[in-house]
Amino acid sequence: MASDAPALEADVRPREVWSWAMYDFANSGYTTVVITAVFNAYFVSVVAGKAQWATFAWTAALSISYALIMLSAPLVGAYADVHAAKKRLLLLTTVGCVGGTALLGLAGPGDLWLACLLIVLSNFFYGTGENVVAAFLPELARGEALGKVSSWGWSLGYIGGLVSLAACLAYVKWAQAHGHAAHQFVPVTMLITAAIFAIASLPTFLFLKERAVAHKTARGTYVRALSRVLETVSDARRYRDLSRFLICIVLYQSGVQTVIALAAIYAEQEMKFTTERTLMLILVVNVTASVGALLFGYLQDKLGHVKTIALTLIGWCLMVLIAWSSASVGSFWVAANLAGVCLGASQSAGRALVGYLSPADRRAEFFGLWGLAVKLASILGPITYGAVTWASANDHRLAMLVTGTFFVLGLLVLAGIDASRGRRAAAE
Repeated sequence: MASDAPALEADVRPREVWSWAMYDFANSGYTTVVITAVFNAYFVSVVAGKAQWATFAWTAALSISYALIMLSAPLVGAYADVHAAKKRLLLLTTVGCVGGTALLGLAGPGDLWLACLLIVLSNFFYGTGENVVAAFLPELARGEALGKVSSWGWSLGYIGGLVSLAACLAYVKWAQAHGHAAHQFVPVTMLITAAIFAIASLPTFLFLKERAVAHKTARGTYVRALSRVLETVSDARRYRDLSRFLICIVLYQSGVQTVIALAAIYAEQEMKFTTERTLMLILVVNVTASVGALLFGYLQDKLGHVKTIALTLIGWCLMVLIAWSSASVGSFWVAANLAGVCLGASQSAGRALVGYLSPADRRAEFFGLWGLAVKLASILGPITYGAVTWASANDHRLAMLVTGTFFVLGLLVLAGIDASRGRRAAAE
């Protein structure tokens, strides 16, 4: 990172950027192990006993947590801006997610309500923390380098997911060799994931600075925060390109979040993968996702934000078609790794474009709206997939094909976005 120092703001040192990126490393274990690779499939097959409604129940639990994030995200962002409290809020959400992940180890066969409650709580803290840490990005990177610096975080994040997944895979292999069943070894993977999250996040709290200045008013925190949220909504026409991109995010992220939440379920239910093979698949996909985030981050600053995102959405459409038509394990591996590349690229590029189009003095607030859009997508996409599987007697291929329509719609909305015009509006 030292060689890329000109990409950073004048008072920012490479160690601080590394400490910021380490949070992506730390929290990625949660989404990789809990949401994508291990606990989701465990929830369907063990906790819910492979009931026909099991996939829908999983997506419903996630939807509740995302709805709570949606309701709170704008106020959390505005509160962080008013009180310069991003770092304090990040600590609170980290403790909540780490504790909730560890407690997931208590959920065994038939413990449906306990598992649902802990997923709602842990995912709420994860998603809120994701919004808060993203708001640090425009304070660290220069406008023309937002894509590059964002890619450092996403790339390191996928490495973090890889580390957590590898640790869990090593334990699962040992446990299975000793005759342990899923209800015995999955709880331990939750403890492993929580421990890695806690330890890896320490550099963020030690070295990342809070540069925002508090703007307390006599009206009080809540009233001030609410007034700023309402002001943001009323200013939507002024930031029309940012507003349009938020709609675009809702659409294409509906597809992305479906893949994240249901990849292991699809692999096990449709492709008949074992737990060990599923872990290996997600582990390799994390490598391709890390490469995709890094390479497309640099490409984004040269090609342009909008064109880069369009390229990744085309890739997502191809991935869906390959996965839907896959009759062999080999072709499914191709689809999964294409998803990895597109996942890293689209996540990094989307976060950078939000920062590029946001007003400098209200970035935490607008990143709160970004989180709001992603969480709305996290409800819309997975719950659609779950409803299709329930209505079609667990036809996961049909549900995957329906998922592809979100990427197509995202491309159509993206076509009307002018990043230069949006940047000028933010600067005014």
